[in-house]
Amino acid sequence: LEGHRYEIVSAVASQTGAYILTASVDTTAKLWKTESGECVQTLLGHVAPLRGAEFSPDCGMALTAAEDVTAKLWNLTSGDCMWTYSG
Repeated sequence: LEGHRYEIVSAVASQTGAYILTASVDTTAKLWKTESGECVQTLLGHVAPLRGAEFSPDCGMALTAAEDVTAKLWNLTSGDCMWTYSG
């Protein structure tokens, strides 16, 4: 998968296997089509390197976590950040 500027720290497959969600130290998460390797969504908004990402059970949302102890909930259809949590 080409598209992240720096190392990928997390990669998870959707329940159906149709998509892969990656998280990178470049502060972005990306959604990829498994078959083609095409990036279909880039999630922008974190200011610190990411440490992980997970799909929601229905694969409609994703949760990302960063080194600055923030987590973001994303709508994967629009790419919009729905909530930001900090702790």
